[in-house]
Amino acid sequence: MATRSTIGVLNTDGSVTAVYCHWDGYPEHNGKILIENYTTEEKVRELIGFGSISSLGASIGEQHPFSKFELKEEAPDFDELMAMYAKSQSEGWTTFYGRDRGETDVNANTFPNVADFVSEFSEEYNYLFINGTWFVNDHGAMQLDQPVFDMVDIVLVQREAEDA
Repeated sequence: MATRSTIGVLNTDGSVTAVYCHWDGYPEHNGKILIENYTTEEKVRELIGFGSISSLGASIGEQHPFSKFELKEEAPDFDELMAMYAKSQSEGWTTFYGRDRGETDVNANTFPNVADFVSEFSEEYNYLFINGTWFVNDHGAMQLDQPVFDMVDIVLVQREAEDA
């Protein structure tokens, strides 16, 4: 079962540009990948520019087969495609619905404000990049009709302490 998330960036006008991410949205996975690998606004915007994500990787990577299960052994380029898929897995590339599967209508969305971003997607975790820092909203948490966000690195430390 998927732990869905969204990944967004706060724009200078207060709007949010974001994409959906299907797998492993919990802070110990996607949150950790974001704070370790997508640390500049340029890199975040590049990631979001590819549209909705199946699985987030440590790098954007190259176009690759979406899944090894979609490859046909009788295809003339089967071995080449399997090698590219294996490389995507070993190097931790992000898998996108548009680039890697050819789906359409998976572009990033822009919301007029942070509250609309959280309520429109309403996924388990909503990540927001603001001025060089990653924040996360856990399961649409609200206070005084506004989404509650915590710094991802602090959430990770708290969860680690709880597990100890």
